[in-house]
Amino acid sequence: MIDDTGPHLPAGDGAAAGESSAPSEPGAVQVLVGEDRVRIVLSGDVDSDLGDDLVEAAAEAERHELPVEVDAHHVTFMDSAGVAFLARLSIRSQHRVRLLRVPPTVKFLLEVTRIGELVDVAADDEAAPFRPLAGPQQ
Repeated sequence: MIDDTGPHLPAGDGAAAGESSAPSEPGAVQVLVGEDRVRIVLSGDVDSDLGDDLVEAAAEAERHELPVEVDAHHVTFMDSAGVAFLARLSIRSQHRVRLLRVPPTVKFLLEVTRIGELVDVAADDEAAPFRPLAGPQQ
C-alpha cells in the first residue's frame, strides 16, 4: 500500500526544526471606540499576516485622539509586526498607551525589545470598565 498523504517525519523532528506542535490561531484585531478611550483587542497570532489590519487599527485609533489601550489577553503569538504596531501606537499617540491582560510571551517581547519602556502594562485587575460610544463608531 502506498501512503501518499504527504511527507512524514519521525516523532520529534518537527520540534527540533522549530515547528510548534500546537496549531496556530489566525490573528485578529478589533478597534472599539469608547466614550473616553479607544480599545484595540488583539487575538491569535499577531504576525505579518495581520500587518495591514494592524496599520488600519493604529490609524483608526489616531483619528479619535483619545487614550489608547490594547487588550492582549487572547494573543497566542506575536512577532515583529506586533512589536512594530505597539511602537507605532506609542510614538503617535498623544497619550501613553496602556496594555491590558498581557500574556507572558508578549511581556517577554516588551522586555527584550524595550517597547515596554514606551507603554504602561496594567495589572490584570486594573482594566476599567469600557463604555462604548452610543452611535456608529466612525
